[in-house]
Amino acid sequence: MIVLGLILFLLGLFLHVGIIETIGVVLLVVGAVLWILGAMGRPLAGRRNWW
Repeated sequence: MIVLGLILFLLGLFLHVGIIETIGVVLLVVGAVLWILGAMGRPLAGRRNWW
């Protein structure tokens, strides 16, 4: 999710498309939060690992 967010953010930045850039930032943030929660060993929505 982080990689997809980064790709979309960069595409939006280079192509000057604001909505793609916004979606990329949202995916980056959500991916980072899930990664941090998973690294802490905290279960999220009943699951300990997210792939």
